[in-house]
Amino acid sequence: MQNEVGLLRIFSAAAESTSFREAAVRLGLSPQGVTRAIKRLETHFGELLFHRNTRQMRITAFGEDLAARLQPALDQLDGLWHPVAESGESGFSGQVRITAPHSLGHRAVMPALQSVLAQHPHIRPEVRLSDRIADAVDEGIDVGIRVGFMRDSRFIARRAGELRLIVAGAPELIERVGKPQKIEDLDAAPVVAALDVNAGRPWPWHFSNGRQWTPSSPAMRIDDSDAEMGAVLAGIGFGQLADYMAIPAIDEGRLQPLLQKHAPAPWGIYVYRPQRGPVAGRVRVVFDALVSAIQHLPGYSLAERSRKK
Repeated sequence: MQNEVGLLRIFSAAAESTSFREAAVRLGLSPQGVTRAIKRLETHFGELLFHRNTRQMRITAFGEDLAARLQPALDQLDGLWHPVAESGESGFSGQVRITAPHSLGHRAVMPALQSVLAQHPHIRPEVRLSDRIADAVDEGIDVGIRVGFMRDSRFIARRAGELRLIVAGAPELIERVGKPQKIEDLDAAPVVAALDVNAGRPWPWHFSNGRQWTPSSPAMRIDDSDAEMGAVLAGIGFGQLADYMAIPAIDEGRLQPLLQKHAPAPWGIYVYRPQRGPVAGRVRVVFDALVSAIQHLPGYSLAERSRKK
């Protein structure tokens, strides 16, 4: 294939020249090399490409038609070899496939993409929100957000922020059933359980020193984090929520934090991409915008917030 393209390039140069010798000089070849290439093409097509004698050459009608069809194809082929950075905004166009947990959809992903699209309107995001752990390679994911741990060496990951888990309840619920004072009190309390869609059972609640507690008879089980938040706000039960979800409601007095002395260590929030090596401009700009959006989530500790009030 490479040799065939080379022959066509020689023909294209000859079609733009007054002689095979001139074409040879342009290409850095010998005149004999150009002549052999033209003869091979004429044998292939079964048509003369040039009328020629010892004094001059003239392209045939078939040759003119071939040259007219060939040049755009060669231009397009050459364009494939130009680094994206040389083509301006073209490096910031095309599809970027993104995956993230539901809870970060409108809190981080949408603000990040709004910023990106304001500067690069030709980027076409495809957003897949799911609390299921995506197979980034099989699903063709360009950029993802994951909470917890990133130990897969196939990914380039950046720890963009931290998530703290907060047990919280609505004031109306606390007035009705009281505050749980210790972890064991949760066994008799109404709770809202987040459903692990990967395993089909409630997520355990995490506490300090690696301790876990799993709801055995929750008032509600739910597989959507925002709906879980809504149930906790409605007073259906206590819940363990991500800080970036709970803190605004705590600041507004709609939720109260509980069992703070048993709070677990923070988890990482990672932005990752699955491939190593050169990164397309559109992927890089989305990656950086997601990192920035996560860094601006409401997420510092409740104790620190109390000192600032």
